[in-house]
Amino acid sequence: MGIAFDKAFEHTVGKEGGYSNHPSDRGGETMWGITIAVARDYGYSGNMKEMPIETAKEIYRKRYWDKANLTEISKMSEPLASKLFDISVNMGVARAGIFFQTALNAFNQQEKLYNDILIDGDIGRNSLAALHSFYAKRGVSGSKVLLRAINCLQGAFYIEISQTRKANEDFTFGWFLNRVD
Repeated sequence: MGIAFDKAFEHTVGKEGGYSNHPSDRGGETMWGITIAVARDYGYSGNMKEMPIETAKEIYRKRYWDKANLTEISKMSEPLASKLFDISVNMGVARAGIFFQTALNAFNQQEKLYNDILIDGDIGRNSLAALHSFYAKRGVSGSKVLLRAINCLQGAFYIEISQTRKANEDFTFGWFLNRVD
């Protein structure tokens, strides 16, 4: 499937773990980080506790990695692709895209380095072009700073959703421990 995807999958599925059915989790039954709704939408009709990891990997690839255009991003930065993949799985592809686009726009020096991109959560041609320009201008330090910015946005979002839905507080510490890195 691709080395970058395989690494990102192992990293994320290690955080997600096996079966869960936590009463505070809106996703309900979950196996390998795949909610029952996502599994059913994909066509998996079996017992969630018995979902093969290979099925989860297929879902991860199609629903998160491919949808977020992460193969293209991994060609420029595997750590960034892995980070956006993890956010996509945990918060949705659109949220990962919004964090990515927001950070890129913040670093373009008032459009002197590249034009602002539409913050729509869709990592498409314009987002990829902006990333390419960002790396061309910012180099290695840019890679570190972009990941930090995305981590900050991710952490701020966890706080926000924990404030607006108290049940999320059951997960806040773990999100910061395992996800905001």
